[in-house]
Amino acid sequence: MAKNKVQFQKSISIHKFILMYGDEEQCQKRLFDMRWPTGYRCPQCNHDKYCQLKSRQLYQCNQCHHQASLTAGTLFSASKLPLRTWFLAIYLMTQEKNGISALELSRQLGISYNAAWRMKHKLMQAMKERDDETPLDGFIQLDDVYWGGVQRGTRGRGAKGKRPFVAAVSMNESGHPIRMRFSAVEGFKTKELTSWAKAHLTPKSLVISDGLACFRGVEQADSFHQAIVTGGGPDCVELPYFQWVNTMISNVKNSMHGTYHAINKKHLPRYLGEFCFKFNRRFNLEKMLEQLIYSCIQTAPMPGRLLKLAETRW
Repeated sequence: MAKNKVQFQKSISIHKFILMYGDEEQCQKRLFDMRWPTGYRCPQCNHDKYCQLKSRQLYQCNQCHHQASLTAGTLFSASKLPLRTWFLAIYLMTQEKNGISALELSRQLGISYNAAWRMKHKLMQAMKERDDETPLDGFIQLDDVYWGGVQRGTRGRGAKGKRPFVAAVSMNESGHPIRMRFSAVEGFKTKELTSWAKAHLTPKSLVISDGLACFRGVEQADSFHQAIVTGGGPDCVELPYFQWVNTMISNVKNSMHGTYHAINKKHLPRYLGEFCFKFNRRFNLEKMLEQLIYSCIQTAPMPGRLLKLAETRW
């Protein structure tokens, strides 16, 4: 029996990672090369001539004398942790299929839980922002989902204490899943789905849904919509029209329950973004490590107070 090429592909072994990023100088050099592939450019005036200060790890422009650090303006900015710790965290988060909790990350890195929590959420924010830049296209299966524990009272879409999110999976002409986008929303309303579709769907895409009224909102985002009324119940999960979106919902929920146990609903978008980032880049595990490092370079600094207070949406 032929092996699944995605499942059995090679990843970066821990030995190879240590050879590549085992000390601080290697990590600094790699970050410099990724941030300025053609040589250092002053962020103030774009001049290419500079000198490196001996007293502090700063680059000074020879023209405007602006001083900048290697991590200034990136997600690594103002961090007291060395880059090799950040790179190891990125390695662990990208190579683990089901994710790694902040508690386990703190044990693996030898840092406090609070530091590991901030680091993990910053990296998940980078994953989410980077992945949101590429909209879904082609044939798209769409479904409504809720996240939250079992509670007494109203069940289903009227239940309280649950966080709604949209699950979408795009497929190629052969019917195989290519990309997915799981996004937290305020509720399943037509206006909300229209705004979501404008942000995450390519115009003229064909969207297949279960007939929930709000999904007609994708039509106002210049996408085609085909509603297939399922009637609800366990049998609707087996319908071929929604095979992949239901599979991905099940896989993500099982992974999140198994790895994280409890998730604050206001941080749910970041956790969903992590799974989307890794699924959409699953064809090359080796490349995923550098893709996340580059995403951190492109992501603005995010202080701890914003991680706790700001609620990210789709």
